Amino acid sequence: MKNKKLQIIYSAMISVLFICCYHTNVFAADPKLVSTLNSAFQKIESYIVKISTPAAAVSVGTGVLMKKFSFGDEEKIRTANKLIRGTLFSYGFILSIDLILSLFQTLLS
Repeated sequence: MKNKKLQIIYSAMISVLFICCYHTNVFAADPKLVSTLNSAFQKIESYIVKISTPAAAVSVGTGVLMKKFSFGDEEKIRTANKLIRGTLFSYGFILSIDLILSLFQTLLS
C-alpha cells in the first residue's frame, strides 16, 4: 500500500518534470489579411494622434482667446472654460487609448 502511494507520487513528479522541461513551441505566420488589417489600424492610430495634437492646441488657444476677449460676459467665459476642459479631457483620452493599445501590443508580441 505504501509502495504504491510512493510509486504514484514519484511518477506524478517525473511527469510534471517532463512537462515543465520540454516545451512544444509552434511558430506560424499571420495570414496576409490579418497583417494587412494590423498595419492599417496602426496607421489609423498614428494619424489620429498626429491630427489630435494640433487640433487640441488650436481648440485650447481658441478657448483662451475667447476667455481673454470676453470683456466680462459670463456666458462667453463659461463657454470658454467648457471648451478648454473638454479639449484637454478629449486629448488625454486619446493619449491614454494610445498608451493602452501600445501596452497590449507589447504584451501580445
